[in-house]
Amino acid sequence: MVGMVLTLGLGLGIYYFYLHSATPGTGNGPITQEISTTGVEMDLNAIAQAERTHFASAGSYATLEQLVSGGDLSMTRSGRDGYTYTVETTSTGFTAIAIWKPQSGEQMAAGLHYPTISVDQTMQMHRGN
Repeated sequence: MVGMVLTLGLGLGIYYFYLHSATPGTGNGPITQEISTTGVEMDLNAIAQAERTHFASAGSYATLEQLVSGGDLSMTRSGRDGYTYTVETTSTGFTAIAIWKPQSGEQMAAGLHYPTISVDQTMQMHRGN
């Protein structure tokens, strides 16, 4: 009987430790933050695809405003969940950048990290500090 109680106690202890040490999501942040940054990456991918389309037809890269007004990009917002999008262009390439900026009165929650995310003409996503 004592052995059964010890085994049950040990099993419950391992179960409790496992549940409290598990980190939700694929990164170090809460799952809602992972969903938000995934949405930002999808938006940046759409911007990069629009840049490629614009370059194929016009022979040059365009600003975010030019992509929207020219019909290459159907995005109606210039950001998501505190992130703001910008596009920097040169004659040989572009970089679409998403930077998180707190809204007025908003502060970064403890333990959360909002990376700067970018994509360029190589279609590779980059995460920075």
